[in-house]
Order: sequence, then C-alpha cells, then structure tokens
Amino acid sequence: MTRPLEILKPLRRNIDSIIGEEDLLAQLASGKSLRIKFGVDCTAPDLHLGHAVNLWMMRHLQEHGHRVVLLLGDTTTQIGDPTGKSETRPVLSRDEIDRNAQAFIEQASLVLRTEPDVFELRRNSEWFDVMPVTELLSLFSMTTVAHLMARDMFRERIAAGREVALHELTYPVLQGYDSFAMASDLTIVGSDQLFNELMGRHFQQRLGATPQTLITTRITPGLDGGPKQSKSLGNYVALLDGSTEKFGKLMSLPDALVEAWAAAYTDMADEDIERLAAAVTRRGATARDAKLELAEAIVRRYHGNEVASQSRQAFLSTFSEGNEPDEMPVITAPTSSVLPLDLVRLARPDLRNGALRRLLIQRAVRIDGNVILEDSRVALEGCAVLRIGPRAWWRIGVAGEGRSKN
Repeated sequence: MTRPLEILKPLRRNIDSIIGEEDLLAQLASGKSLRIKFGVDCTAPDLHLGHAVNLWMMRHLQEHGHRVVLLLGDTTTQIGDPTGKSETRPVLSRDEIDRNAQAFIEQASLVLRTEPDVFELRRNSEWFDVMPVTELLSLFSMTTVAHLMARDMFRERIAAGREVALHELTYPVLQGYDSFAMASDLTIVGSDQLFNELMGRHFQQRLGATPQTLITTRITPGLDGGPKQSKSLGNYVALLDGSTEKFGKLMSLPDALVEAWAAAYTDMADEDIERLAAAVTRRGATARDAKLELAEAIVRRYHGNEVASQSRQAFLSTFSEGNEPDEMPVITAPTSSVLPLDLVRLARPDLRNGALRRLLIQRAVRIDGNVILEDSRVALEGCAVLRIGPRAWWRIGVAGEGRSKN
C-alpha cells in the first residue's frame, strides 16, 4: 500500500493550505476509500486550465482508489453563489440548470475518470427538495447572522449601499450542509470557496459526522499576467479549446509565467520545470523553445503525444514561417458590410465591449492582412480571413452567400 505522504507528495506544489491534514493522513493510512466532494454551481460552464488544477488532483486520488462525487448544486444554483459578486445574481430556470449540469459533466470528464468505482454523480435537490421547513430552520439555528456577515463581500456591498438579499445569506449554510448529506471526507477548492466549505466542517461536527478535510489550491495568473484566468478578460485557455488553439494561446504567455504555469498545469518533473525557468531568463530563441516545450506538455496532457507534436509543428509553420493555418474556425457575418466591433464580437463573444475596442485601438485586428479600425465599416469580399493578434485566425463567411472555403 502506498504511504499517505507519498500519495500527497505530487499534489504539494499546487496546495496552498490543508485544514484537517492529520485526519486526512489517518484516513489514507487506514485504507479507506475517500469520498471527495466536487461541488459545482450549475451556472454557464466554461472550465479552463485553472479549474483543471483541482480536477487533476482529484484524478490523482482516483488512481489510488478514491471516489470523486460530482455534486451538482441544482437547488443552490437557484439561489446563486454570491462569492465575489457585487450584485444579487439572476435566478436560472430548471431547464437552464439541467443543460449547464450536463455540460459540466462532459467537461469534467475530460480529466476525471468516470467508472462507477471511482466516480459518483449526485444532485443536492435529492435532499433539499424533500427537506421539511422545520429541519431547514434547525440548520439556520446552528449559525449566526454575525458569522455569515463576516464575509468581506457582504460587508463591502453593504458599505457601498448595495443590497444583500436574505436568500444569499443562506447559500453558505446550504453548501455546508451538502458536505454532511453526501458524507464528504475531502474537498479540493480554490481559496474563494474556503468560507463555504468551512461551513461544511461546521455542520458535519454539529450533526455528529467526521469533518471533511479541506485542501485549497494556489491561484495562477492569467495569460496576460492578470490575477487569474477569467472568461470576461479573455485571458484563459479553455478545456474545450482545440489543440491548435490551446497551443497558440499558450505561446502568448509572458516569459515570467512559464515556471508557474508549468508547475500548475503540467505533470512535468520538478527538475524539468526548473530547467524551463532558467531557459526563459536567457531570452531569445532559448526562451521561445522553453515556451514551446511548455505548450506541448499542456496539449499532450489533454490530447495525447501525437496531437501535441502536430500542434507544435503547425505553430512553427504558421507563425515562424508566416503561413496561414490550414484549419480555421468559421464565423458568419450577417451582411457583407459590418462594423468592426460587431465583426470582432463574432470571433470573440467571450470578451466585453471594452476589451474588443482595445484590440481595435491596438491595431491588433486584420482582414486579409490589412489593419481595420473601429471608425470604418468593413466590406467583406470573397472568403476573407480575420486575424486578431499574432495567433488567432478565423475565416469569414457571409450569411446566405456560402462563402466558407473548404
């Protein structure tokens, strides 16, 4: 049997803190198959490399016989997780929640094993939809308003004169009870979920169960060096991105982040990560080669050796030799005359208007090699090629004209 410290060793470089570590080591030593809570709020899913840090840690534990329980918060999503939000969130319909839940399952399965002996799917509607009001009120009696209001996001909203709805205060209580209801032994979360998962330990202890261990993971800066990967900032690599798109995005990473991204997002040995970190300090071709190795390692993890090697060759052919990529995603413009901002939005619907305008102002948008600016309409002729920045390409079709190229 693998010793507990050896099981945890590969995870250490991404761990920020462990609450209840002695309990975890004792459970691992006992040979017990742990139930690992992976709770998701079923809002629109778009998992990226940052989310996958926790998934890969869970996958590692699955390889040692432990079970990941994917808990879909279909009931709590109707409240909306207030974490990091400055306003009350809109309530999703059941149909929207169900669609998002299925997308979460599909994306998580890109990393997690889903065999029944190491994977289980639950929904918190299983217990909340049948819980009597008296039992719910009993849960509320086990914590205080002062405790819940200790969260900085609530204090900041009140200080700014913004409302905090009563149902938002209940969210940490319900998420905490989830840990008891599903008999969670361990959960691996980002630091922004620490308060809610500490509530899980609280309720497990109050209700006579063994409290779960909490592992929080480090947050890695986004592609642009910002605080973290974010869909609104467009500085992320999505799990659903194709291999070529992943590779191109990774090659835009600042040299200073190569070491951090290698540690967080690859399974490279520590000595290889140190070698890459040293290489980028020498700049020039050496730094570029280090980034190529990083990009290939990340793509390999999701798409395999052959595809990773092909993506590297495609990148070198496209960007080092000045060729257009053989394959480009196709976008369809509604007419042959469009505003630049509308065209860029078709290619990058994940970005807000401010970010789209910055691309135009920075002269980062080209059609057939010509820079386009925000203040002039674009006339689309033939099968035009849109390029945004040095590494993102699209072929443009016009609705009803069948212009996309084979």
